[in-house]
Amino acid sequence: MNATHLLPEIHLRVVPPALIAALQTRFGAQCTVAQAVREQHGRDESSFRAPPPSAVVFADSTQDVADAVQLASQYAVPVIAYGAGSSLEGQLLAVQGGISIDLSRMNQVLSIDAEDLTVTVQPGITRKQLNEAIKDTGLFFPIDPGADASIGGMSATRASGTNAVRYGTMRENVLALEVVTASGQVIRTGTRAKKSSAGYDLTRLMVGSEGTLGIMTEITVRLYPLPEAVSAAVCSFPSIEAAVRTTIQTIQLGVPIARIELIDRHAVRMVNAHSKLHLREEPMLLMEFHGTPSGVKEQTETVQEIAGEFGGQAFEWASTPEERSRLWAARHNAYFAAVQSRPGCRSISTDTCVPISRLADCLLESVAEAEASGIPYSLVGHVGDGNFHFGYLLDPDNPEERLTAETLNHKLVARALSLDGTCSGEHGVGLHKMGFLLDETGAGAVDMMRAIKRALDPKNILNPGKIFAF
Repeated sequence: MNATHLLPEIHLRVVPPALIAALQTRFGAQCTVAQAVREQHGRDESSFRAPPPSAVVFADSTQDVADAVQLASQYAVPVIAYGAGSSLEGQLLAVQGGISIDLSRMNQVLSIDAEDLTVTVQPGITRKQLNEAIKDTGLFFPIDPGADASIGGMSATRASGTNAVRYGTMRENVLALEVVTASGQVIRTGTRAKKSSAGYDLTRLMVGSEGTLGIMTEITVRLYPLPEAVSAAVCSFPSIEAAVRTTIQTIQLGVPIARIELIDRHAVRMVNAHSKLHLREEPMLLMEFHGTPSGVKEQTETVQEIAGEFGGQAFEWASTPEERSRLWAARHNAYFAAVQSRPGCRSISTDTCVPISRLADCLLESVAEAEASGIPYSLVGHVGDGNFHFGYLLDPDNPEERLTAETLNHKLVARALSLDGTCSGEHGVGLHKMGFLLDETGAGAVDMMRAIKRALDPKNILNPGKIFAF
C-alpha cells in the first residue's frame, strides 16, 4: 500500500539569481543563503518535508518587509513569513520555493494603552515576552496556545488555546493591524476602538489568513486585568467519558471557568517520563479559576461537586504561581513529551472542534478507533470549548504508519463535520487540511476565498500552496 498521495505537492518556482542579488544589495547581512539557516526556516512542527527557501531575509522594520515583498513581486517569487516556527500544519513550508521573511527581530512593544486595555506590538514578539513586558501594568494577554508562539503567527492562524473558554480566540482579541500587501504597500485595518461598522472588516479577513493575503507588521490586541484570585486544580477520573461528562456539565451550568483541559492516560504517562512527575496515569482534567476570592471559591466548590458525581478523585489544588506552574507543566509539556516518547517520530496532530453537547460522542468513538489501530498516540484537549487533539506518533519514513494515522484523522474529521463541527479549531488549514476545508465549507465558499486571494495577490506570491489551490 502506498501513502505518497498523502504528502504535499512540491511545485518549485524559479528564484532568479537577480532577485537574490537585489536582496543582498538591499539587506546586506540581513539576507542569507546559508544552507543551515534556510533549512531552519523550511520546517515547522508538522510531519511534512519540503525543500528549504532559497534565501532568508531578517526584517527589522515594516519598511524592510515592504521592500522585500516589492522585490519578490517584481520577479513573481513566493514569500513566506516566519515567526517562531511552531506551526503544526505545514504553513511554513516552501512548497513552491521562494524566500522566507523572518520577523523574529521585530519583537518590540510599540505602545501600551492601559486605560483602554490595549497594546500594540510588532509581530515577532512572543506571548511570554508580551506578558513579561506588561507585567507591571496589572494587565495580561490571555491567549495561550501552549507553545511560546509569536503574536504574528498566532494572529495569522487565528490561534486560541487553553484560556479560550473564557477569553476567546485571536479573532476576538485582535483589534487592528498594519499589513504589507502582496504589492509591498503598507495598509492599516481597524482601530483601538472596541467596535466599528466602517466598511469591510479587513482585520478579521487577515486574522486566520495564514500569511496568504498579507504580512502583519503591527498588531493591536486586547488586554485583561489580572484576576484578583486564581486557583488551579487537577483531578483524575476513572475514564475519559467521566472527565468529558464533567466538562460538559460544568460548561452547561455556566460556571465561568478560565481553563479546563483534558489529558488522557497516554499523555500523563509520557509527561511523567518527560518531566519526572508522578501523576496518576489516568484521564485527568486540569482546571483554572479566575475572579474574586469568593467567586473562585464558589466556582471550585461547584466543579468539585460535579466531578465527584462522575468519580473524580485525587484533587490537587494550587493557588500560588509556583504551584500552578507545576500543575500546568503537565499540559504545556504534553506535545514535546509525546514526541520524545518515540525517538525520531513526528506527530500528526488533529484539531477538530465540535459543539460542547456533542463532545462525548465525537471523542469516545475516536478514542476507540485510535486504540484499535495500534499506532502510538496521546490525547489532549481544550475540552471546555469542544476542541481536542490526538497526536498520532509515526515514523516519518514508514508509509504504512502515515496511512494509518491519516486514515484515523480522516475518520475523526468526518465525524466532527457530521456533528456540525470543524476540521480546525485553532491550528489553521495550511497544507494538511486543504481537502477538509472543501468538505466543511463547500465548493462555493472555497471559490469565494480563492476569488479574494486572486484579487489581493494576483501573482500568488504570499505563502502559495496553502489553504486551497490557487
